Amino acid sequence: MDNGTVLLIEDNADLNSANRRALQMKRYSVRVAATLAEAREWLKEAEPDVILLDVMLPDGDGFGFCREIRARTQAHILFLTAKAEHEDIVAGLAAGGDDYITKPFHAQELLARVEAAMRRREIGIPLRTVAKGRLELNLASDRALLDGNDLMLSPMEFNVLCLLAQNEGKVLGLEDIYKQAWGRPSNDEKNTVQVTVSRLRRKLAPSGYGISAVRRRGYVFEATRAAPSLSPRNLKV
Repeated sequence: MDNGTVLLIEDNADLNSANRRALQMKRYSVRVAATLAEAREWLKEAEPDVILLDVMLPDGDGFGFCREIRARTQAHILFLTAKAEHEDIVAGLAAGGDDYITKPFHAQELLARVEAAMRRREIGIPLRTVAKGRLELNLASDRALLDGNDLMLSPMEFNVLCLLAQNEGKVLGLEDIYKQAWGRPSNDEKNTVQVTVSRLRRKLAPSGYGISAVRRRGYVFEATRAAPSLSPRNLKV
């Protein structure tokens, strides 16, 4: 019995081979695509648990592909990128990605990221469903429903929303949010949390639910007031 399915989208044959071997040693079922066209064909037939997505591919870029598939997959999308610049990281997360890892990386780091992604349902919430008025968080399917309509959250958006909603009215620090939602210490990954919360706030804005920023402390979920303005000032923590 395998520990989950990983779709590896990478055009570097040597890196593909090394990553595939490392993942298979941990009993993951691994599918490999060297192009986005190959990945599209495979995704028509199956749903992976984790997608490892290279940013630069022969027939397109990973950010655009992530935006293309995000609405129809609940897979955890982890970008493999040689670009460590701030703007590229933000672009990946804004496209609907859940995490990123910068090349070159050690196989053990990749395995740790994949393992954390596989544990994304285990974020310390014992209930199968979390209900907040018109908002329902289904932990079995990782879906957030507002008045019965799917908000189409990415896995990490769902994790963060669950965490905040379960702690309604309580301010959670960025370090705590990252550690619980991503399953590892943040190493000062404040920007990752901020971008994910920003996406959540936009999706929740029409609902009357809000995630407020508390300066120098973190974020708090509020179900009894309108969502706050999405101005840059309010997004700053």
